[in-house]
Amino acid sequence: MEVILLQRIARLGQMGDTVRVKNGYARNFLLPTGKALRATEANKKRFDEQRVELEARNLERKGEAAAVAAKLGGQSFVIIRQAGETGHLYGSVSARDIAEAVSAGGFHTSREQIALKAPIKTLGLHEAPVRLHPEVECAVTINVARSPEEAERQAKGETISIAPEASAEELGLEVGAALAEASGEEA
Repeated sequence: MEVILLQRIARLGQMGDTVRVKNGYARNFLLPTGKALRATEANKKRFDEQRVELEARNLERKGEAAAVAAKLGGQSFVIIRQAGETGHLYGSVSARDIAEAVSAGGFHTSREQIALKAPIKTLGLHEAPVRLHPEVECAVTINVARSPEEAERQAKGETISIAPEASAEELGLEVGAALAEASGEEA
């Protein structure tokens, strides 16, 4: 299906481009969210008439997003989670969790604006990109810790001592030695 883009969409095109996309992508995402119009003659004429207004609105939104990005960029947010001895989380920190932490910090964001490639599954400081506008992006630091005290220590640059993971061989040797001691004492 051919559509006219009403705003810049990454890996697809700029505002005003007529692009060919799969029918489902157009019907289920682009058209309902107002990011595109079907490329009919009537819509092409309507877009040409409204182009100046759409570009002005886009520039205004981009300016607002840039102002928010200047304040938000570089901010640090703490997320408290339970984790094992090795530093692996019981669960993960997702885009929704980060959006909630950023919103609690006084910035309005949604989980769609958080551009995580994969959920965070370990303790520590992690960079999370935030797309405030298709052309404006900033990064925030997510401090994942077990407690507020641990988060403060991580923020100061201190590395949290995490027990090293033992290999299966090491565990097997320890169990074998304990069994040998137990059977030696019984005899």
